[in-house]
Amino acid sequence: MSDSVRVDAWLWAIRVYKTRSAATTACRAGHVRVNGSHAKAAQAIRPGDELRVRVNGFDRILVVRQPIAKRVGAAVAATAFDDRTPPPPPREFAGVVAVRDRGAGRPTKRERRDIDRLRGRE
Repeated sequence: MSDSVRVDAWLWAIRVYKTRSAATTACRAGHVRVNGSHAKAAQAIRPGDELRVRVNGFDRILVVRQPIAKRVGAAVAATAFDDRTPPPPPREFAGVVAVRDRGAGRPTKRERRDIDRLRGRE
């Protein structure tokens, strides 16, 4: 196997993204960082590089163990990286989401201020 591989091909090969075009789109959108800087889809990665990938609104921290360019079985793909993503916070510590009743219309100025206060934007 080669010493380096394209970042979009690697993310597709280890099954972070379902298609290679989805991985390329994520790179173009700025959702992929290699060693702290934004990555283009064709950027080469090597063993030891740290990738921060935004997937479904959360960052995954992956360290390259083995550069693979072709999609392989899930067991082999799992050995190609170290997942250093911290566990998500427990649901008890998740923020409170303001929910309005359906058909209640737009919030009044007072309600909007209360919502902003809840979200910490005051």
